[in-house]
Order: sequence, then structure tokens, then C-alpha cells
Amino acid sequence: MFSILRPYIFSLDPEVAHDLAIKSLKANFLPKSFFDVAEEEMLETKLFNKKLPNPIGLAAGFDKSAEVYNSLFKFGFGFIEVGTVTPKRQLGNPKPRIFRLEKDQALINRLGFNNHGSEIIFKRISENQPDGFLGINIGPNKDTKNKEEDYFICLSRLSNDAGYITINISSPNTEGLRNFHNQEEMKRLLVGLNKIKKEKKIEQPIAIKISPDIGEEDIGRIVELVKSQKIQGIIVSNTTDNNRENLSDTKKNETGGLSGQPLKDISTNLIKKFYKETRGDVKIIGVGGVDSGESAFEKITAGADAVQLYTGMVYKGPGIVKEIKKELISILKKENLKNISEAVGINAWPLYKQELYSTRKNYV
Repeated sequence: MFSILRPYIFSLDPEVAHDLAIKSLKANFLPKSFFDVAEEEMLETKLFNKKLPNPIGLAAGFDKSAEVYNSLFKFGFGFIEVGTVTPKRQLGNPKPRIFRLEKDQALINRLGFNNHGSEIIFKRISENQPDGFLGINIGPNKDTKNKEEDYFICLSRLSNDAGYITINISSPNTEGLRNFHNQEEMKRLLVGLNKIKKEKKIEQPIAIKISPDIGEEDIGRIVELVKSQKIQGIIVSNTTDNNRENLSDTKKNETGGLSGQPLKDISTNLIKKFYKETRGDVKIIGVGGVDSGESAFEKITAGADAVQLYTGMVYKGPGIVKEIKKELISILKKENLKNISEAVGINAWPLYKQELYSTRKNYV
């Protein structure tokens, strides 16, 4: 069906097409059974101690204002992340601000955290309880004088209805946001978040979403802070505002964050480095270029406990989730693995996992 509609969809401005998708999903007419997959129990896993039917999630950015997450769960996602949500309503950057790079199977966006604001979104989620595991991605308003305080406001206001909260410190489209990758600023933010959690008795886990453009020297420092502040997850990674030199599309030099296939290997390599540094003690969600069972498996074997996609669905439609799950089940059977959780980190660290994997392949 999507292959028939795609030429029409791609004739539209990307943001117009996205808005039409949101309006269509509000009808919530598709039966969940349409996206069911046989033997999905092989994909059951846990994320932040929550049992999920599969490790395939929808990344933040599609359902920015938490309008259609229950319709999206019907596509077969194991979990969904909405946002980025800011304390106050925000219109975002001037249009046009989304660009398809079809030759590169990529997107560039400079949306700028457009969303309805935390009060409206809190009310919306409270009145429409999620049908699955829902993460809420939070960030500061563009015109705020205190970015840290904006995170604290959103955490306090939104945590009760969230399965987990993602702290977005890595969008390239909000000035100064990536400064939170600096040691002192990150520490101050994480300490403040934990103080709010303690005061408000918030039990929901926190993950931080990091930039793919960090240096090697940053990885150990980030992991040390994450562990010392008992942050439960790292999302690797957000979009990149670098890495344009090998792109083919004429839109490659548009300002904004690049996502999709050009980010695939960059994020996978970064996942492997974070997994080695954390030794599997912190949950990792892998994002960037996931559009097949193979690309999802690459991130999981690099150390991701779960993966997220967005750009892949833009190019392949909602059926992509079902196809990824079917492909993952086939890969697990081929590799003599009984469950997807057995594959986490086997191509990264430590060596005994690789030895165990080889033994299982030979004798199971």
C-alpha cells in the first residue's frame, strides 16, 4: 500500500506530508492484527525493567505533541517516545525546515522543538493512557533564560504518565543545547534532575540522548557521570550536523540535523564504544539508520538493548516495523539464538560473550 502512495506523499512538502500523517493517525482505524508477526516471543525483551514485546521503538520527533501514540502502537512498536516537549508551547524555526535527501535515504531537519507545551501534553496523556511503554523526551524552550530549570519543570510535570523520561541535550537546532555535553554543565544538570526526582518521589527512569558528534575523549567522561548520578539509560544518538561530504543529494548543505542512512555506521560504532565503557551496566537505545532487521541487529550486537527509528518509516512506511521484526526472527534462527536479548553486545564487549555466542552457534 505505501509503495503505491509514496509518489504522491513525496510530491508534498515533507512537513505537509507529516501533518497529513498525524491527521490520518488520529482516525485510529487500522486493526492491530494487521501488523502482527508470528513467533514474536523471540523478540521479547526488557528495557528499564519493563517487559516489551520487541525492542523496536519509534524515536522522538514524529509524535512531537503526543497526539497519536496509541495509533502508532498498532504498527507493532515495542515502545514509543514522544516529544521533544518544552515547558511552554513553541512554534519552532521558520519554514521550510524539513528536507528529504532521497538519493541518500536521509532527512535534514531544523524544526526547533515545535510542540504544544508541557501543560497541554500532560493533560493529553493523562486523559489517554498509553497502550504500551511510552517515553517522553524533554527539552528547554528556545527563549528561556535558564535551560536547566526548563528540564526540571518538564520532569516534574510529565513524569507520572511516562514509562521513562529522555533528557534531550543533543539537538543541533537549539542554540547552546549541546553545551550540556561539557562535564561541569552535564554534572550540574544531572544532579539537579536527581534532586527533583527525590523531592517529587519520581521513580521513572531517566535516559540522556547524546550527540553523534562527540569526541573519543568525551565517552568515558559521560559514562562516568551517568553511572555516578545513577542515570539508567543512554540514547545513541541524535542527528548529526556534520558528515555531509559523502552525500549525493543537492540539499545536503541545508542547515540542521542529518538522520537516516548516513548516520547508520556512525551511531553503531558509537554504541559499541559506549557499551564497552559501560560494560553493559547502563541501558543503551540505538538510533540512526535503522530501516531493516539487519541494521537493527547490527546495533543490538554492538550493545544496544533496544533501537529506535524514524527516517526509515518516512521512506518505507508503517509496514517497516513488521518487516524488521520478521527479519530479526529469521536472523535469530539462523544464528541459533533463542531470544533477542542474547544478542546484545556480542560484537562489542566482553570477549566471553563472543566466545559464548560462537559456542552456541556450533553446538545448539
